[in-house]
Amino acid sequence: MAREKIKIRKIDNATARQVTFSKRRRGLFKKAVELAILCDAEVGLIVFSATGKFFDFSTSSMKEIIDRYSMHSKNLITAGDLPSLDLQVENGSLTIMRKQVAEATRQLRNMRGEDLNGLTMQELQKIEKSLETGLSRVLRKKGEQIVEQINDLRKKGIQLMEENTKLRNQVYCPFMFSLSPSSLIALFGPGCVALVSE
Repeated sequence: MAREKIKIRKIDNATARQVTFSKRRRGLFKKAVELAILCDAEVGLIVFSATGKFFDFSTSSMKEIIDRYSMHSKNLITAGDLPSLDLQVENGSLTIMRKQVAEATRQLRNMRGEDLNGLTMQELQKIEKSLETGLSRVLRKKGEQIVEQINDLRKKGIQLMEENTKLRNQVYCPFMFSLSPSSLIALFGPGCVALVSE
């Protein structure tokens, strides 16, 4: 039968917590010894209990291990202070992109008619030409859409007229021949007499 997994969370009962701490600490120190022996590793372990009690284990002098750790940490920090070539390239790319975004934002503001002070006549003419080109494109596209809408409306108008004619024929046919020409003219107008006579 497999052992049931225990949820890892703080133990509320202080006595049970202290017992568990003692057992787990012994197990941790045992694993540290095994790691040092099996792998010929230099191990230093420091543990403080919840009550503030200090426990330590080291394969050699704890001071030597801590000094070695401090030197290693300083070397990592020194190496980390120098940006790598990749980071320098990324920073350069980021700077270029920021400049491009700033330039595009400035151009957009100019196109809106903002921040025009300080621009030369040549720059103002360039903006004017860009606006005229853009306006002509907008007007051309707008004209195309208007023509499309007119054509759609014409098609719908023709369809409505055809449906209207069909409906009139359906309405006129059953009783049209039973009415006199004067009654037809009074109801439907002069064109209906021609339809009946046909």
